[in-house]
Amino acid sequence: MPAKYRQPLWDACEGQLVLTIDRDRCLLLYPLPIWETVERQLIQLSSTNQRARTLKRLLLGHAEECGLDASGRIRLPVPLREFARLEKRVVLVGQGNKFEIWNESDWQTWRDARLAGDEADDGESLPDLDALAF
Repeated sequence: MPAKYRQPLWDACEGQLVLTIDRDRCLLLYPLPIWETVERQLIQLSSTNQRARTLKRLLLGHAEECGLDASGRIRLPVPLREFARLEKRVVLVGQGNKFEIWNESDWQTWRDARLAGDEADDGESLPDLDALAF
């Protein structure tokens, strides 16, 4: 974990984190209090809706608690490491309330495709970024 995030993570959750998988073949890393909120929301999703069941199975079924060690490292369980194809070079992408952990080449491929306009449409609408005030 980069040094600038270690103390804030320690202050927020005493270094207690939760890892799970994402459909984009990366890992999601949540501070424990944030994960507990996400977990409660996932549990409330319908068990009769196929998309909701799939999301619950993926996120809840692969969730693993982990923590920062004294050197600010995180031990990634082998099944999660293998899922995300993590080897020597990884990318940590901040997402506000969580991080994504990517295989470096997978991240570059995904990023470059999105920058080229290759958006996958999952039926959800996004806010117009031009309308947001920065």
